[in-house]
Amino acid sequence: MLVQRVISLRERSRGFHLVTEEVESATPELASVDQGLAHIMIMHTSAGLTLNENADPDVRTDFETIFDALVPEKRPEYVHTIEGPDDMPAHAKAALVGSSLTLPIRNGRFLLGTWQGIYLCEFRNHGGARRIAVTILGAENT
Repeated sequence: MLVQRVISLRERSRGFHLVTEEVESATPELASVDQGLAHIMIMHTSAGLTLNENADPDVRTDFETIFDALVPEKRPEYVHTIEGPDDMPAHAKAALVGSSLTLPIRNGRFLLGTWQGIYLCEFRNHGGARRIAVTILGAENT
């Protein structure tokens, strides 16, 4: 089975947002995969995807603190500023996090560790709805 979908994630504020369930529910074909792989890519340059801790919401707050310290806004050295003070830092943060994940699939679900979840890393103050491409390659349930 080979399936590819483009999913629109609802608009979110700046921050780190768990989207595992949203991605799973938007790809109903996932349920019929016994084992396989899913490649998930965000189709934007100012947001990213990562796999990380999904239990303690403090992790999301700390991520924001860390990334804002690593790539602060309003630096006089930035040249790409036409889209606002959060734009160039958003591109740099997205480059650090990355734009895609490849996840194993088993028994119709992403095969994740106990405390793992898929994060949308929204680095713009108003990024809007984000699109992701999900490609599933796997053996169907028999």
